[in-house]
Amino acid sequence: MEKVWLSSYPEGIPAEISIDEFASLGDLFAQSVRKFGPRTAYLSMGKGITYDELDRLSEAFAAYLQQELKLPPKTRIALMMPNLLQYPIAMFGVLRAGYTVVNVNPLYTPRELEHQLRDAGAEAIVIVENFAHTLEQVQSKVGLKHVVITSLGEMLGFPKALIVDFVVRRVKKMVPRWHLPGAVRFSDALKRGGQLRSDPIEVGHDDIAYLQYTGGTTGVAKGAVLTHGNIIANLQQAHAWIKPFLAEGEEVIITALPLYHIFSLTANCLTFSKIGATNVLIINPRDIPGFVKELGKHKFTVITGVNTLFNALLNHPDFKNLDFSALNFALGGGMAVQQAVAERWQAVTGTTLIEAYGLTETSPAVSINPMNLKAFNHSIGLPISSTEVSVRNEDGEEVGFGQPGELCVKGPQVMREYWNRPEDTKRAFTADGFLRTGDIATIDEKGFIRIVDRKKDMILVSGFNVYPNEIEDVIAAHPDVMEVAAVGVADEHSGEAVKVFIVPRNPSLTREAVIAHCKTSLTAYKVPHLIEFRSELPKTNVGKVLRRLLREGKA
Repeated sequence: MEKVWLSSYPEGIPAEISIDEFASLGDLFAQSVRKFGPRTAYLSMGKGITYDELDRLSEAFAAYLQQELKLPPKTRIALMMPNLLQYPIAMFGVLRAGYTVVNVNPLYTPRELEHQLRDAGAEAIVIVENFAHTLEQVQSKVGLKHVVITSLGEMLGFPKALIVDFVVRRVKKMVPRWHLPGAVRFSDALKRGGQLRSDPIEVGHDDIAYLQYTGGTTGVAKGAVLTHGNIIANLQQAHAWIKPFLAEGEEVIITALPLYHIFSLTANCLTFSKIGATNVLIINPRDIPGFVKELGKHKFTVITGVNTLFNALLNHPDFKNLDFSALNFALGGGMAVQQAVAERWQAVTGTTLIEAYGLTETSPAVSINPMNLKAFNHSIGLPISSTEVSVRNEDGEEVGFGQPGELCVKGPQVMREYWNRPEDTKRAFTADGFLRTGDIATIDEKGFIRIVDRKKDMILVSGFNVYPNEIEDVIAAHPDVMEVAAVGVADEHSGEAVKVFIVPRNPSLTREAVIAHCKTSLTAYKVPHLIEFRSELPKTNVGKVLRRLLREGKA
């Protein structure tokens, strides 16, 4: 498809970007340290660390991994924590030491955690102690050699008496008992590493930076192989898009989405590190009153989030009283931005809620609306620099403007492959090298893309992918269930919610029993919100359940 979108680019946005500015993500970080050393890089619960301090601490962690643990280059290291100061310290330490980051959702159940650690072949993990009991249940099954434990208050730098009070009063109740023999405290790892020096490691664009896990139509989480080149390309693309509207060394970005999520990782953590921004880390964005109170402490210039987060903020009575005079823009991704939310956001803050689109497999950004957009336009924007898109029918032929088809993407930000899954990788790409997104879209004569449906049966709950097969596998294991089908239904709070249709084996099976069963194996956002019992499910002539008819209420 001819790049018609280039004519719609705002002034100053290049058609192409280069990744040659940085040899690796470690090189990018080193350059940021040189330029913005004294500036606060991350801020959490009132405690800030500068780029210089982050450099020193991440170097200490890198030295600990290399010299104390003797981990060979390219080792996979899992990070399992919310938005704490420890995350950027550990992540940049892992990358600069020549290792690969495996981001893990700290809310995973033992089953989910076991699959990811085993699949990735992770040899070490940094985990916040609130979730250590989950790791304890699977450690012997996954081949982990090293465990580094941290706590919510470990890096806050408060006097010891205050830390003890913090732990006893606020944290103790949230930390179930755990036993992980040989685990090392994060602060002790930093202390040991601070007495050592890491060896310089040559890392290039083709080396793996992240194994970023995502689901699939099979319901099995797969690791998207994202190289240093992929991530550098995407942050260069994102920076090129926002550069005309921001100032280096002056931005303050609110980071409420978890840094283990690809959106927040690339957009907030890495892209804004390049320009010397301060990331204000929000540990628990579900605590909306606390979140609004924290926002009131900062003259923030940028905020990213998902539709449900923006909606929750708007529904809090104190949000409208905040000072938005410094706010340059808000960026929404991860799920569709609703028009009602975008319009309310603009009315309250005076800024446009800019919608973007991406995938884990594309590092993640594919398209972004112009940052000077005056009003919500129902579009996911224009393909960003150095990105090609193609909208294709079932036969793989490109369709015309305004015609729906599967959105396919090619560009330097597209993953190399799925980790150890050659067949899945082959199915993910077209013969001419485009990634199949599974989303049905249209593109107009000006290059604006609109998502109209999803080819996949994926359910999107508050920006997180939920896959029907995984839900069905868990529920089908219940002895009182004969058949089950899972679909997504519209939900005003989370965008979509999980609904399941069950043919019971035992007629006395209850909704409560199903939910209790699910909670033992599924993260909270995957647990069904709605349950409907039926005598049969609609099927094709070969016995495949017709989820589409259930989703559309036609069966």
